[in-house]
Amino acid sequence: MLDLLTLRLKYPMIYTVYGFAIFFFVFWCGIWIVHLIALFYGKYRLHRKVKPLSTDEPYPGVSILKPLMGTDPHLVSNLETFFTMTYPMYEILFCVEDEKDPAVDVVNALIAKYPKTPSRVFLGGSTVGVNPKINNINKAYEASSYDLILISDSGIRMKEDTLLDMVTHLTETTGIVHQMPFTSDRNGFAAILEKVYFGTAQSRMYLGADFLGVNCHTGMSTLMRKPVLEERGGLKMFGCYLAEDFFIAKAFLDKGWKTAISSQPALQNSGICDVNSFQARLTRWAKLRVAMLPIVIFFEPLSECMVIGACAAWAASLLFRWEPLVFYLIHVLVWFLCDWMLLSIVQNGSLPFKRFDFIIGWLFRECSGPYLFLLALCHPEIKWRNRVFKLTWGGIAQEVKPRIKC
Repeated sequence: MLDLLTLRLKYPMIYTVYGFAIFFFVFWCGIWIVHLIALFYGKYRLHRKVKPLSTDEPYPGVSILKPLMGTDPHLVSNLETFFTMTYPMYEILFCVEDEKDPAVDVVNALIAKYPKTPSRVFLGGSTVGVNPKINNINKAYEASSYDLILISDSGIRMKEDTLLDMVTHLTETTGIVHQMPFTSDRNGFAAILEKVYFGTAQSRMYLGADFLGVNCHTGMSTLMRKPVLEERGGLKMFGCYLAEDFFIAKAFLDKGWKTAISSQPALQNSGICDVNSFQARLTRWAKLRVAMLPIVIFFEPLSECMVIGACAAWAASLLFRWEPLVFYLIHVLVWFLCDWMLLSIVQNGSLPFKRFDFIIGWLFRECSGPYLFLLALCHPEIKWRNRVFKLTWGGIAQEVKPRIKC
């Protein structure tokens, strides 16, 4: 015992190095547990057959809030899927901040085409905070007719039974049901890159977090109970955050409500699909995560395949005298195979591209991920459409040179 104490005092750096090695190896093992959870939970949870609600109770009404700004080649087809859903009782409330926005004509044409679907257009928005999305939809939220609110981004595409699927997952103890982000099938390398990211790295963390009960709420397609929001003062109370979805879910969890993902992933189908725009989204999301949870500055890079693989290879060579290069190559290969299986589960069918395309997209995503995170740390200001924001710790946002002044 005395010899160990003497060694520790004499060689403190040795204990520090071994401590880091043990930490990296344990963290690496934990990441593989998340891989297994995502694979098995994804197989169990996703793409389950939708069961109709009990005939003894009427279907609850749903108010769908659709924030819009501008048009793209897919906007008409995306919005039309909301008019053709088989759910028996819902209304669509379109929200457009500028009355001269070309999206207004698109919406009016669809309303005329589907007169039997209750729908309205809200123009002008309201200034209740710095969050443009909350400002845009707050009027419609306050005028909504039903106790269930579905906030759905303009680029989301629905299946006929998607809303029914979400409502069936809204149990007595569940306050929020949200769709796991994914993408529609599209052509081009950017579309491959998006599908690879959302079907692997994003799905792995999303499924793992939902299984463990961790707040992973993404607000691109989310169904929630309006009375619970009203207890907090309504949707406008979250206008001070850019990541309003995270803080809305936190408010529900603090009240004892559960959140859950539906079995159908959200099908993003924006007409804007290029690598630069996609990487800008990833960088913006990273900035939001850092501001909300500063601990991710250290832990998020370690969740990347190439980074944790290198750290674990060094740790294994130090702790077990394993060959680091062989360890690293096996790590990357097994990670790659797990991602292929997870993407196939999320896709629920054959992929719309060849395996070689997946290899190129996967390598590009995995190698660029750490760089984008570093870029987010170096440039913390957030650009969102034509506005610029800065965040304080805790996620509260301030607009730089506000476009709308109170």
